Amino acid sequence: MSEYDSQDAVAIIGMSCRFPGAESLEEYWQNLKAGVESITFFSDEELLAAGIAPETVADPNYVKARGLIKDPELFDAAFFGISPREAELMDPQHRLFLETCWHALESAGQVPSNIEGSVGVWGGMSTGMTNNTYLLANLHAGSSKLDAADVLPAMLGNENDYLTTRVSYKLNLRGPSVNVQSACSTSLVAAAQAFQSLMTYGCDMALAGGVSVSFPQKDGYQYQEGDIGSPDGHCRPFDDNARGTVFSNGVGVVLMKRLEDAIADDDTIYAVIRGVALNNDGAAKVSFAAPSVDGQAEVIAMAQAIADVDPSTVSYIETHGTGTPIGDPIEVAGLVKAFGADPEHTGYCGLGSVKSNFGHLDSAAGVASLIKTALCLHHKTLVPTLHYKQANAKIDFKDSPFYIC
Repeated sequence: MSEYDSQDAVAIIGMSCRFPGAESLEEYWQNLKAGVESITFFSDEELLAAGIAPETVADPNYVKARGLIKDPELFDAAFFGISPREAELMDPQHRLFLETCWHALESAGQVPSNIEGSVGVWGGMSTGMTNNTYLLANLHAGSSKLDAADVLPAMLGNENDYLTTRVSYKLNLRGPSVNVQSACSTSLVAAAQAFQSLMTYGCDMALAGGVSVSFPQKDGYQYQEGDIGSPDGHCRPFDDNARGTVFSNGVGVVLMKRLEDAIADDDTIYAVIRGVALNNDGAAKVSFAAPSVDGQAEVIAMAQAIADVDPSTVSYIETHGTGTPIGDPIEVAGLVKAFGADPEHTGYCGLGSVKSNFGHLDSAAGVASLIKTALCLHHKTLVPTLHYKQANAKIDFKDSPFYIC
């Protein structure tokens, strides 16, 4: 790799994740390769035992499905110098993010106590429609009700503001520690901000990611016509039968370093990030919750320009891909506008969406896609998008640069 190639870029040198059906990076890759759907469908008995109201369970529009992670309540508190009571008062999202940051460092051969230089942390967690579900479902309603001495540790252990600074404190990481909260773009905004900090020498390494775990885990969601939720618990990105996504749990973190430093240190390099871009549609969106074609095209073109990448050389894009009848065509139209239409050069770039495997992870959705793409690059293998049979009638793939993997 030339000196030119290693400038103005960031390497992903470590990764860790816990996603539905995958308790490790290796399991995640095997599931992606095999095209495994990791959605759990619940019986009425399971839902009632989890505390879901009988009238909710009996509602025909209640979809009894979610992607789960294994044993999110388990935590080695002593390893991190956390007392049993403090751990009990702490939202498992805080605990899982801390563990996953440790494992991301470990995967790159980094021991926190031996790291020279500064390590930044960027991340965010889901708060849900009822704010912290663990706080409400367990601490306020359960046997571990709060007394006066518990108020401060419960606040520090449940509020999203303290997610990243706890990691920095427990692992003695002295770079910037920034909580990001931007709904389902949270973990990718975290990665973009980490990239920018590395490029401006704000830190020497950076952890970036997100976590989303709601309680009780065994809980479905309410289907409503025109909303983003799927009526049957399956997500079918870009398919003509797509009707929405599924809501699931997970956590993921990547460890990044400037590419020239990663090469000099002989690190494992899973993938290279050459450009990031952030924008907003303002009032030019289809609705508050849906993007515009122009906004999508603009941010893609910005990232390509910053990275100095010719769109015709791009062979894969991991999409948002929620499998909604309106959102999918907007996303493809934005991509076509950014890439440009060339009737002599079509079907050269694959599209995929990990939401077809396990649905939408909210604050952890973006990092799940980032880790998937890094693994595809590392293994030089594209993986399938599930449930795709026939293109959405509003999408013309035939005359575009794109096809569905």
